[in-house]
Amino acid sequence: MSQAEVAGSAGKTKVSKKEYLKGWTSYRIKRYWFFVGMTIVALVLPWIRVNGNHLFLLSFDKLKLHLGFVQFDMQEMYLMPFLLMILFIGVFGMTVLGGRVFCGWICPQTIFRVIYRDLIETKILHLRKRIKNKQKEPDWSKPENKVKRIIAIVMWTALSLLATANFLWYFVPPEDFFPYIMNPGEHTILVGILLLTTLFLVVDVVFFKENWCVYVCPYSRIQSVLYDEDTVMAIYDPHRGGDIYDEEKHKQFTKQKELQAVEPSAECTTCESCVTVCPTHIDIRKGLQLECINCLECVDACTEVMGALGKPSLVRWSSEKEVLFQKGKTHYLRPKIIGYAVVLVIVMAVMAMMGSKKEHMLLNINKENRLYSIEKMADGKIKVENDYIFLLQNTKEKDHKFYFDIEAPKGMEGKIKILKPSKPFTAKPGIKKKKIVRLYTTEELVKDDRKDTIIPITIHAYAVDDKENIAVDRKSTFIFPRYDKYKAAE
Repeated sequence: MSQAEVAGSAGKTKVSKKEYLKGWTSYRIKRYWFFVGMTIVALVLPWIRVNGNHLFLLSFDKLKLHLGFVQFDMQEMYLMPFLLMILFIGVFGMTVLGGRVFCGWICPQTIFRVIYRDLIETKILHLRKRIKNKQKEPDWSKPENKVKRIIAIVMWTALSLLATANFLWYFVPPEDFFPYIMNPGEHTILVGILLLTTLFLVVDVVFFKENWCVYVCPYSRIQSVLYDEDTVMAIYDPHRGGDIYDEEKHKQFTKQKELQAVEPSAECTTCESCVTVCPTHIDIRKGLQLECINCLECVDACTEVMGALGKPSLVRWSSEKEVLFQKGKTHYLRPKIIGYAVVLVIVMAVMAMMGSKKEHMLLNINKENRLYSIEKMADGKIKVENDYIFLLQNTKEKDHKFYFDIEAPKGMEGKIKILKPSKPFTAKPGIKKKKIVRLYTTEELVKDDRKDTIIPITIHAYAVDDKENIAVDRKSTFIFPRYDKYKAAE
């Protein structure tokens, strides 16, 4: 019999502890393994490169964005808003579906507290006697506990330094990070961020603790706006357990006898295992509270206690619709969730489409202040010249030679030519190269006595050794003088 089947038969059939807990693994153990997996991924990803590019790297040092092993220049930072939208839409959708599951299962603050409290303080140094009792602080008056606390802080400081370095690797990649750290005098900002962030993590995790989740984190303030009756969260079942709190959230009962005297069928043993195990110090039996981070440790605690009695847990990871209102089963695939999923897919598709149009060279074209020059040549022809400033950047990983062609409107093909530069030029990776470009014509392109004529042209720039992949088109103009000025040069 599965746990779900047993839960569905609550109040009808009493099963044995062995049968109820068969195949059951606590959410706490599942979270531990999930944390281990995320930690390994976070530590390994910055070291993985494909063709010299990272999966994600926002380099303020080199003004580059690496995304999906493709390198983008800072002028292509239009992709960052899409990443932020994906992050926020994903978290909001996750909240609508599973409550504050992000807080309990993904948030670094929660992971760090679990490492410090459950691993260092409890398992390694035995400052805390049991992982399941998070309410009782160690007796700090004992000299041995003071020494152990110092050791715990030193251990966590070392881990905080690693965690901060790991975070910075997504902005300063490991291949640059370690050489920079070895030369702190020239990289004081990086070293300062490393040390200050490490100090913040020590103060936060050791002294501020879950107060960050309760009093500082803004996410807890907006979660209730996102919830609906189908949102899955840790919920106490008052229909089976009894109402421990009244409508004004005042505690009515502290003993099972008192509770059963008022509600004879109430199953809550008032053992408060669900309370002592809570990292944010709340009583889940009180109902929905913003301090709850959905770590589900209260579900584990009640599952073990009620399982010993051969009954399903009174605290379940379910929805208000199913547990409190008893309107039927939770609807996971509902319009709100579908809406979030559709928007998320659209944003990802647009980002992928825009990212696929990446240009492997960057080119800005500006005309010089002088509109044109007119000169009579030795052969009697009149030359009209326009000057431009090209700012070109090679975004590839090796040197390339670049040149360009001029595409003029119909009827003017081949009449606007390149005077300077006369041959391809080399551009090194990541360095903006400034080139003075001069275009000219010796043809009478327009006969307009009233005004100068602006002729639209397209400049097709390309890498001589890789025309197929490295090429861009830029719109510009060629200004031809008023006809009387043109004839005056004869």
